Amino acid sequence: MTRRRWIADEVSANQALLIGEHARHLANVLRAHVGQEFEISTGTDVRHGRITAIRPDRVEFELGEAVAHADQSVITVVMAIFKFDRMEWAIEKCTELGVTRIVPLIAARTESHLASAAQKRSDRWRRIAHQASEQSRRVSPPEIADPLKLPDLLRNETGLRIVLSEVEQDTVLRDAVSPDAALVSLAFGPEGGWKEEELAAFKNAGWTSASLGSTILRAETAVIAAVAIAASVTC
Repeated sequence: MTRRRWIADEVSANQALLIGEHARHLANVLRAHVGQEFEISTGTDVRHGRITAIRPDRVEFELGEAVAHADQSVITVVMAIFKFDRMEWAIEKCTELGVTRIVPLIAARTESHLASAAQKRSDRWRRIAHQASEQSRRVSPPEIADPLKLPDLLRNETGLRIVLSEVEQDTVLRDAVSPDAALVSLAFGPEGGWKEEELAAFKNAGWTSASLGSTILRAETAVIAAVAIAASVTC
């Protein structure tokens, strides 16, 4: 039987801790007991873990041998902020598909109330990614960046950078992704798409424009389809 995997909140040498709500779920909901064994991710590898102490908001583990090592994905997803329920679904699925980093972006057509509320949602997005990482047995969750505006994004991203655009007619995503890329960043527009000046800014910053085909996809559908395509090329 496969052991359940937990991502440690704190690690020191051969000791690991789950704390707060994370620990309460294991201790109170799952009724864990001293001596029970799980897989514990330290952020760089996964090790056998045996519970040595349980408190209401703290579970302590003794760590044993490594059973897996860090995830190898090279994909960053830049996601223009859209309706939170659908965006949370996309974050969960991106996590399951193994992306390294997710960057929420405040685009020109991002609804103003979503943009103003996005900063307060970051912790929730990180919790969703953390839970999805444990469920999908990742070694570590993806980084969830604080929301950015386009100029900040364009200054900081490196590697192979691809902006998905419904107006692109010449290049499809599969042809734009290189299997040798050390890092691939995929940028997705909000509901309503990118404005012309945003696409021009991407081009001027060295991003490649690519399409997912002739049909218009919902934002969350486009994200998942593109990540799956990019992962199939780079893995």
